[in-house]
Amino acid sequence: MFKHLLVPTDGSALSEAAIRMAVSLAVENGAKLTGLHVIPEFHVLAYGTEMIADNEERIIQIARQQADGYLAVVAEAAAHAGVECDTVAMNRAHPYEGIISVAARQNCDLIVMASHGRSGMRAFLLGSETQKVLTHSQIPVLVVRQPAQTGVPPARKPA
Repeated sequence: MFKHLLVPTDGSALSEAAIRMAVSLAVENGAKLTGLHVIPEFHVLAYGTEMIADNEERIIQIARQQADGYLAVVAEAAAHAGVECDTVAMNRAHPYEGIISVAARQNCDLIVMASHGRSGMRAFLLGSETQKVLTHSQIPVLVVRQPAQTGVPPARKPA
């Protein structure tokens, strides 16, 4: 059914769950996978311009290294499962725009992404990139949610 999946990652444990889901779906459908990390654009307020130039280069270098690490997780999971995989790192002020543009440019037919499940004021203040992708994407989106914390331990399998 699906032939090309996009899986955005921010390096979180929940993103890793989305990666596992995307790899599993890719195996089941004989699809290929594209891993994506959107690096937020550099914005800073500082007292002197020399501070900005030095910090900007260092911060961009660190962000690129983190992106490479996050995308290596996607590539490794795909390789382990025998799934064809490409990775993309890009800078964008609004990650949801990057996700949608890469999905369209790569001809993806499903976006598999995590949702941190923020609600109320936290969701309002922090925003939800997943919600923005859901709102603006013409491509179907599979949202991998954090399991509910019920306080009840998971059932054990009988021996």
